[in-house]
Amino acid sequence: MEQHERVLVAACHLPSQDEERFQSSLEELTSLTETAHGVVDKIVIQKRQKIHQAIYMGEGKIEEIKAYIDERGIELVIFNDELTPGQMNNLADHLEVRIIDRTQLILDIFAQRANTKEGKLQVELAQLQYMLPRIYGQGKNLSRLGGGIGTRGPGETKLETDRRHIQRRIDDIKRQIQQVATQRQQYRKRRKENKAYQIAIVGYTNAGKSTLFNRITNNQSFEENQLFATLDPLTRQVQLPSGFQALLSDTVGFIQDLPTTLIAAFRSTLEEVTEADFIVHVVDASHPDHIQHEETVQKHLKELNADHLPMLTVYNKKDLLRDSFIPVTLPAVTISAYDPIDIKRLFDKLEEGLLKEWVPFQTYVPATDGKLLYRLSKHAIVRERDFIEEDELYFVKGFIHPDHPLYHQIQKRH
Repeated sequence: MEQHERVLVAACHLPSQDEERFQSSLEELTSLTETAHGVVDKIVIQKRQKIHQAIYMGEGKIEEIKAYIDERGIELVIFNDELTPGQMNNLADHLEVRIIDRTQLILDIFAQRANTKEGKLQVELAQLQYMLPRIYGQGKNLSRLGGGIGTRGPGETKLETDRRHIQRRIDDIKRQIQQVATQRQQYRKRRKENKAYQIAIVGYTNAGKSTLFNRITNNQSFEENQLFATLDPLTRQVQLPSGFQALLSDTVGFIQDLPTTLIAAFRSTLEEVTEADFIVHVVDASHPDHIQHEETVQKHLKELNADHLPMLTVYNKKDLLRDSFIPVTLPAVTISAYDPIDIKRLFDKLEEGLLKEWVPFQTYVPATDGKLLYRLSKHAIVRERDFIEEDELYFVKGFIHPDHPLYHQIQKRH
């Protein structure tokens, strides 16, 4: 059984933050702490006009925190905002316990959760880039670290060695990530050449994306009621009720104030979203802040230039709703991922969404051309298929993506 650390959470409430948003960021920080196996013993809030440049909060507040740490045996203090290297140094001197900020906490969870080689590399890169400016205190003169003769040897301090070691490791990881990214691009290019239709599941962390992914694909990806349960994008083939086949990708959960180092590090993972033809946005309908969560995801999609893609909003966790629920975004479907009837409704709604983007077609296919019939059943949504005996032809009617090569093939037949 893993030992749980006793944690104190410290936060500044600035005039620019509205009360609701501030409270939800604290709740989120508490959930993140629990996910990282910590127990929040106390939350200390200070209302301030602006953050104290040297020690984040006022001196009186820091003294109060110090007294509480000594009295309760607190092992770790987590600050709700990203601290500067100077603040971190000064606070460590004042409080004499381990100190981390929101970004480090998220990085720590990501490090626990990454499964694939790429995921692990990306987390390590983000951690090292975060650590680099924080490895030494202020005032350490590193100007003589120019490289070359005279910089090596006994005159070098351990911190400078660490710094060089970290920089080397960063360069090494970037190279490895580039290789993985190139492989991924080739894989995506193959999928595009095969004209596979791609659906990406996105959503706020813990909205139930992986559960839904598993229900749809009958696959057991990591599914747990925890923040950031999925870090590595999984792609599986799914078949819709009409027989149409698509590729479905599960992606990393978004979060408000996601550290920029992480967005940068997970760029290639998130590219699954930008490559998609259609987006399924999963929202935890039972969460009090679900509207805020929706907005955060929309904002991230905009940053990824994926906000123009057709989308179906899936309001999940219907079983936890006490009152009647009104969707904020349309088209939408309200479901419980555990209800097979709801999954069927989701499929129907998904097909409806595709039809809006697609064009109708009708064609005659010779009974001997089994290959074309098969391809139409997999790459189009077929609504009618009748055999005309005297002509030995199939009459096929349905909808197809206007860019699919099959569409042009059908057009030529007329």
